[in-house]
Amino acid sequence: MTLKQVIEIYELLDDARVNAERVASLLRERGVDEVEVRPIQGEKGRTDSIKVMITGATGKTSKGPSPTFGLIGRLGGVGARPEVIGLVSDADGAITVLSVALKLADMKKRGDVLPGDVIVATHICPSSPIIPHDPVPFMAAPVDMKSLNDHEVDSRMEAILSFDTTKGNRIINQRGFAISPTVKEGYILRVSEDLLRIMEITTGRRPFVFVITTQDITPYGNGLFHLNSIMQPSVATHAPVVGVAITTESVVPGCATGASHPVDIEEAVRFSIEVAKQFGAGKCRFYDEGEFKRIVELYGSMRRLQTLGAKG
Repeated sequence: MTLKQVIEIYELLDDARVNAERVASLLRERGVDEVEVRPIQGEKGRTDSIKVMITGATGKTSKGPSPTFGLIGRLGGVGARPEVIGLVSDADGAITVLSVALKLADMKKRGDVLPGDVIVATHICPSSPIIPHDPVPFMAAPVDMKSLNDHEVDSRMEAILSFDTTKGNRIINQRGFAISPTVKEGYILRVSEDLLRIMEITTGRRPFVFVITTQDITPYGNGLFHLNSIMQPSVATHAPVVGVAITTESVVPGCATGASHPVDIEEAVRFSIEVAKQFGAGKCRFYDEGEFKRIVELYGSMRRLQTLGAKG
């Protein structure tokens, strides 16, 4: 059960004066040694990047063989002050990954240490801008996407789950969370059977998969439509990336308050922890390495989709 950690993080972030140092202090109190906080200044304001490492029993930091797992919380901001008061729906990605970090720290103190290292990254801004978007307004980060990727996407991550509130659309029409196909170096690959299996076990329901398009896996700034920022880590890494969308049946603006559902977030947290356990133990594959090698041999590199493309 991870609801306790979700509520703790939720309450901590639901504050007009919250910053990453407050979150870092909580994590350090619970036993996390490696916590990095960096302020990022942009044209529309500033935010705080926070990155956390929870070391594993046989992880790379201990010179062991277990792979390093990454979790990234994507969002514009946890609040949209002064336009609205309180925690916004867009905060779900940050709540999810920080709850994972807190739970893993608590588990480690109790003697349950995962095999591999886990890196958790997100950013915290209580006063992000609101921007027009169809069918409902979006939250915009006060800094550009490249700056966020530079801080959040770590070269040590060998597979990444990217979390984002994904409620402002008509693509996903169920409440809870859904996963995307795996994206690697510009290719949209088949959905991971291992992730589907873990999702079935942790939710007790049939798994949900959401649709992504080629536009969604290209960088922000190219003028193309993007579902949201959930797949943006994929443009900054060679590691496989899977989006985990926190979803609703109805269309909900990212800037709406009173619209976060702790029980849904808790399911995503439990799913993430089980993925981290099995990925570190070599029991969860995000993609088939042989098939990926074959598709590149047949059709060539698609890394150009990780760039802004041709200018003109």
